[in-house]
Amino acid sequence: MAVVRVVAAVLSLSLLAGCGPAAEAGSRADAITVKNCGIDVTVNGPPKRVFAAYQPAIEMAHALGISDRLVGTAYLDAQVLPEYAAAQAKAKYFKNLPSREELLSQNPDFVLSGFNDVFSAGGSDSSFGSRKSLADLGVRTWIFSPLCPTADGKGDEAIDPATVSMDNVYADLRDLGRLFGVEDRAESVIADQQRRIAAVGNAVKNAPRPTVAIIRPALEGGGLTVSGGPDFGTVLIRQAGGVNAFADLTSKRNVKISVEEFIKRDPDYVLISGCCDAAMTAASSQPDVDKLLANPAYANLKAVRNRHVIPWLFANHSAGVRGAYTTENLAHILHPDLVK
Repeated sequence: MAVVRVVAAVLSLSLLAGCGPAAEAGSRADAITVKNCGIDVTVNGPPKRVFAAYQPAIEMAHALGISDRLVGTAYLDAQVLPEYAAAQAKAKYFKNLPSREELLSQNPDFVLSGFNDVFSAGGSDSSFGSRKSLADLGVRTWIFSPLCPTADGKGDEAIDPATVSMDNVYADLRDLGRLFGVEDRAESVIADQQRRIAAVGNAVKNAPRPTVAIIRPALEGGGLTVSGGPDFGTVLIRQAGGVNAFADLTSKRNVKISVEEFIKRDPDYVLISGCCDAAMTAASSQPDVDKLLANPAYANLKAVRNRHVIPWLFANHSAGVRGAYTTENLAHILHPDLVK
């Protein structure tokens, strides 16, 4: 009997979503269509019930000024930037990603995701299902363009490193600005990002470019997990006047390497990427910094000898409206005499 009730509930949600305004998208002459990761996203009017999954999407929604349209937010990696704190405090929040059924129970007409795995076709508990399956129910979707997979339902292994750029962040802002009817707000956010990043670029343009490694604190099987070429950290490090020590590893964003390989590359700076809690700050990673500094295996690393092992946040190297903030923050770490 319980199974029958669950199936009936899911069918009801599907019918509700399918009969909503979003299901008719594209039927009117004034419909707006933009392409995202190879998929046409069409709306007849600004979406009114938006669900934002992951930090980049949540902060993007607040930056675009659509906080009052959020029917739910999920899975923050850290505290939101201070300018979004008040808006986020009013938003409904799921500590973990909701199931597909929980998502649909919020009756969204648009799902904005900061990462592509939430639309994986693998059927995991944290997946909302493929974008096509949601579109069939009248729910439009968006993946941040720097993480475009080669096809709907694909994961990190399918990301093209060439898509990983601030230009694609700006393209997202413009396209979402059109869809949500907030073009002027989007252009203002873009102009602010460009101005601040350009200021850092001018400050560090003649400075030496130290190598930087972003690592996850958890040791897995005796190795380390580092941010490779497709990770947005590569872009941010470059903008801040540095070089990702592992940019040549392009199989996926997070790459497992041996301790020996890490020591061989001997990066000038090591950023400990802390995650994942809505209350997390960079200081939360300090115990992991202390652990690495005390490990005799790393005693001869330049970053250890120079005390250039820094507590940091996973949220800082995600593609989105943190681009300017992280570029400034990281440039100050790498070039404190040039960027205050």
